[in-house]
Amino acid sequence: MVSISLARVKAILAEIRTKQVMVIGDVMLDRYLWGSVSRISPEAPVPVVEITEETTRLGGAANVANNIVSLGASCRIFGVVGNDRDGGDLTRMIEGQGIVASGLVTDPARPTTVKTRIIAHNQQVVRADRERRAEVDGAVADALLERVTAGLAGFDAVIISDYGKGVITRRLLETLIPRARAAGKIVSVDPKEVQFRNYKRVSLITPNQFEAGGAAGRRITDEKSLLEVGWQIFDMLEPDALLVTRGEKGMSLFQGGRKYIHFPTVARHVYDVTGAGDTVICSFTLALAGGATMAEAAQIANHAAGIVIREVGTAAVGASDLVSAFEDLEDDTPGEGGVRGPGV
Repeated sequence: MVSISLARVKAILAEIRTKQVMVIGDVMLDRYLWGSVSRISPEAPVPVVEITEETTRLGGAANVANNIVSLGASCRIFGVVGNDRDGGDLTRMIEGQGIVASGLVTDPARPTTVKTRIIAHNQQVVRADRERRAEVDGAVADALLERVTAGLAGFDAVIISDYGKGVITRRLLETLIPRARAAGKIVSVDPKEVQFRNYKRVSLITPNQFEAGGAAGRRITDEKSLLEVGWQIFDMLEPDALLVTRGEKGMSLFQGGRKYIHFPTVARHVYDVTGAGDTVICSFTLALAGGATMAEAAQIANHAAGIVIREVGTAAVGASDLVSAFEDLEDDTPGEGGVRGPGV
């Protein structure tokens, strides 16, 4: 049984405020069109959404960075934006949140990635993506790699946020990961299948259940297949820890020495899992940087995820939110195999 006290959580969160984190990955603009449906279109069998409000939020790697500063740490983000209005808006939003945006490179050959979601009655009706998935190359790739490697020394941790939009390349991974690990940095990866075998020997990798099954070439259907897939990936990539997020079934942590801990969910209300994986990797990584053990960091990430899935759209977790979550659950009885906590 694994447990963590409220006092321990507060001590880790206090230490987090002294840390600096580098985030590298696919930055995005999340646009939301909010409205209601009262009729079906006469032109096609689709609902007509009457839009009443439009909002924008940081998405992808930018949402990871937003969660980092929300928890009190400092962050510099590295990625690629287009030479367009959306790129300017995204950069201003990033800077407005206190995130250092000097690691962003402009690529005039690609649009800024924008995900537009139409929401009616708090339910997503459709999503429209504007993006280019081809890998960055040439002068843009060179400039990004130069900025990443030049700034590495000043950070306590590196988070690689791979959404498969072309920023995270094999060349970048093969250069960055060995250098960062040799320098004693925590290196965490939120993966996508296309680069999976190139995430070797990182501190932490956090695939969801679908991604883990895809990387192993088989579906996870029960506890037996979960363990087989988890250890197969662990042996293939040799990380310090592998965290498989499993939706309503919680999270499963794999470590060296064949150590395994499952953290079951206690989420009572799940409105939207958008961006929950971003919250998991940033809160887990920051907890490690703040002196937490792998199991303690997993519990903190578990509770952080449970906060954001109660909201529609991408959201960030603050330190006070986490403290409140642990205060609410301090008297709960831990479940078998781990403390109670929401999963992703």
